Amino acid sequence: MTVESSTEAGGTPRRAAARKSTTKKSPARKSTAKKATAKRSGPGGKAAASRPAEPAMVQLLTPEGERVEHPDYSLDITHEEIRGLYRDMVLTRRFDAEATALQRQGELGLWPSLLGQEAAQIGSGRALRPDDYVFPTYREHGVAWCRGVDPTLLLGMFRGVNHGGWDPNSNNFHLYTIVIGSQALHATGYAMGVRMDGSDSAVLAYFGDGASSQGDVAEAFTFAAVYQAPVVFFCQNNQWAISEPIERQTRVPLYQRAAGYGFPGVRVDGNDVLAVLAVTRAAAEHVRTGQGPILVEAFTYRMGAHTTSDDPTRYRRKEDLEAWEAKDPILRLRRLLEREGAADDAFFAALDEESDGLARRVREAIRTMPDPDPMAVFENVYADGHPLVDEERAQFADYLASFTDHEHQHGGN
Repeated sequence: MTVESSTEAGGTPRRAAARKSTTKKSPARKSTAKKATAKRSGPGGKAAASRPAEPAMVQLLTPEGERVEHPDYSLDITHEEIRGLYRDMVLTRRFDAEATALQRQGELGLWPSLLGQEAAQIGSGRALRPDDYVFPTYREHGVAWCRGVDPTLLLGMFRGVNHGGWDPNSNNFHLYTIVIGSQALHATGYAMGVRMDGSDSAVLAYFGDGASSQGDVAEAFTFAAVYQAPVVFFCQNNQWAISEPIERQTRVPLYQRAAGYGFPGVRVDGNDVLAVLAVTRAAAEHVRTGQGPILVEAFTYRMGAHTTSDDPTRYRRKEDLEAWEAKDPILRLRRLLEREGAADDAFFAALDEESDGLARRVREAIRTMPDPDPMAVFENVYADGHPLVDEERAQFADYLASFTDHEHQHGGN
């Protein structure tokens, strides 16, 4: 981004004006100067550089539930399909709320909530074909739902009983990635293989605004661009990298970063499930047809905590949260359904009952998860085994056996 130089009235550069102002000032001038500096200062008292106005983003559904048209992204969708998207979001939110409650009750060690990001995940997840491949972070519970992964399987890793819980190749949905940004490289490598195989599958790499600052993502952009890899980089910009606001991470809108690597980017209203669906479909078609990668920035908001170990009240304003709650993705789609008479009270009541059933199933599943075999940690480390792993396995087996020997010596007491 080229930042235009700022000038004072009359064409005098501000820098020069600042040098002139170092001469003697009256008390009144000093007070005025302090106020002006305060207005220009950003967080921490540092002077904030001028920023361009936020760009327009693709939107097909307003927060009030009104359909709007976009010249580049049209969407032909039935009422039945809209009800399906609404159901997806409601059930995903209920599952997420139940998982958060389970963590608070000591059943999970940690949980990363997706609250507020349902439209970004369901819209993009439903835009994919079965043969497409997804590389998630650790918050894509809605995408997992769209890929047919049983939601109870997502809980195992956060309970500490497995390292993933599902076969990535059974649903073309990779295991959750805790290391920030690394999945962008995995997706790019996989997409390079897809291109070499001559397949027309699309690969999606999910990451957040915080991960966009990682070197792994920059390397993935470079390789994907050079090798024309069929990968859609899907960034859920939820405005916060834990406690770090987006304005401290980038001087340009995130989607514009793609241009520096030689491929297109687009910003979509991440709380508008219809727009996300349309944009992701177009992006997937773009990469399928050999046009190389594309970056989609879903502009949304994390309404909950980063994880259950986080306290967002320490770093963000209540007013901002309230403003985004008015843009709630589920509420906006319900308004559309009601406005167009596409759903009645019976539909919503049945969905509430289904949500309760899902919550009960999740709660029962978490409490009946078996403890893992302690020796399983040594499995699948190397394809053909390794002497050091074999040695460590034997040492750990002896360690576990020592507890049994101790119990036998003391009569099991």
